[in-house]
Amino acid sequence: MSASTVVTRFAPSPTGYLHIGGARTALFNWLFARAHGGKFLLRIEDTDKARSTEPAIAAILDGMRWLDLDWDGHEYYQSQFWARHAEVAHELLAKGQAYRCYLTQEELQAQREAAQAERRPFRIQSQWRDVAEEQAGKPFVVRLKAPREGETVIDDQVQGRVTVQNSEIDDFVLLRSDGTPTYMLAVVVDDHDMGVTHVIRGDDHLNNAFRQLAIIRAMDWPEPVYAHVPLIHGADGAKLSKRHGALGVDAYRDELGILPEALFNYLLRLGWGHGDDEIISREQATEWFGLDHVGKSPSRFDTKKLENLNGYYIRAADDARLAVLVAARRGGMEAADLALLERAMPELKARAKDLNELANGADFLFARRPLPVEDKAAELLTGEARALLARVHAALTEVVEWNHDATEAAIKAVAEEAGLKLGKVAQPLRAALTGRTTSPGIFDVLVLLGQGESLARIEDQMERN
Repeated sequence: MSASTVVTRFAPSPTGYLHIGGARTALFNWLFARAHGGKFLLRIEDTDKARSTEPAIAAILDGMRWLDLDWDGHEYYQSQFWARHAEVAHELLAKGQAYRCYLTQEELQAQREAAQAERRPFRIQSQWRDVAEEQAGKPFVVRLKAPREGETVIDDQVQGRVTVQNSEIDDFVLLRSDGTPTYMLAVVVDDHDMGVTHVIRGDDHLNNAFRQLAIIRAMDWPEPVYAHVPLIHGADGAKLSKRHGALGVDAYRDELGILPEALFNYLLRLGWGHGDDEIISREQATEWFGLDHVGKSPSRFDTKKLENLNGYYIRAADDARLAVLVAARRGGMEAADLALLERAMPELKARAKDLNELANGADFLFARRPLPVEDKAAELLTGEARALLARVHAALTEVVEWNHDATEAAIKAVAEEAGLKLGKVAQPLRAALTGRTTSPGIFDVLVLLGQGESLARIEDQMERN
């Protein structure tokens, strides 16, 4: 395969957010093009003006950029090429490969009802198929004169060899009565004009491929390589939907706190594999990706797997980057607080699986006194525990060099004098310092809060009634 010949495209309809399935389609197209040194194009299929919206277009572009799926050149808008689509339809008319159909809606409905009564598939039978003369003043659509004999075969790179009898392909509409092109025509013309060599998309488009191929052959154009990828299903095996938690890419980022590299890796492994490898970098993916390892069976979306993968990438992420992301979730942060958050990040990220947990885990650093205390933590702050905290306070007041080792030595000395295990001292101390029963290591908490703030928080709990 010549590297210079590979051109793929992602062609979403801007009628909503960038769905997780669309994001995977974009990823596979991007990877295939990059793996072969080719081009990856983005085409917004905005021909349905009633449903296409500017916010939806913005969401698609934003999601693509967040996943770092860069496209070559500018994005294309299908509606810009309507004149070209119509031109091809008229060229097909001139070649005798299409015809003007004057069937009325009433006539079409009668054909549908007859097919239903006879319990046979509805196939349009137009008496205008072989009539060349125009009917002046009458509204018409332009239909493709689809082949009626033989069969059409597609050697799909994922599905394998798929055959359809041509008798099953009806004379579908190319141009509507108002002169606007149908989706079926527009896709074919745009793919041809953009030089698309590989059409990689969901297998819900497989039936469309046979109709689109009929147009391609009628125009005597080069045929693309098809690869129809099985759709993503929910854990119950049904087609992925909102009830499975299927969200837009922006929701995984904004609401669930997923990192782009984690979603990239997860989507990559939904339907494609490289041996037993689970953690795959962008560089490895670009090197390894091929259509031959795309599975034929639908993949099942597993939120827990995504969260676990995200936890891995959070632990591997740069601390300064994570601090900025967490600060943004808190509505911004002063430079000193941001620096504190970055210092805390090695401890905070060790137990977080998403940015929400990371932000939540950092709350104790910025809480104002008197510290809010969770119910379970409050249960640890008994009268006996407050007496113990007084001894801890006295010991920590004497610490000169406020660091991990010095604070650890002071707390251990208190535990030994009280005849207690270290955990019995650490538990109420954690509650006093963070208001919670879980946190980073207690000595890390002391160092991050600093001596003054730590002692003040302990005092607050010592004085509680």
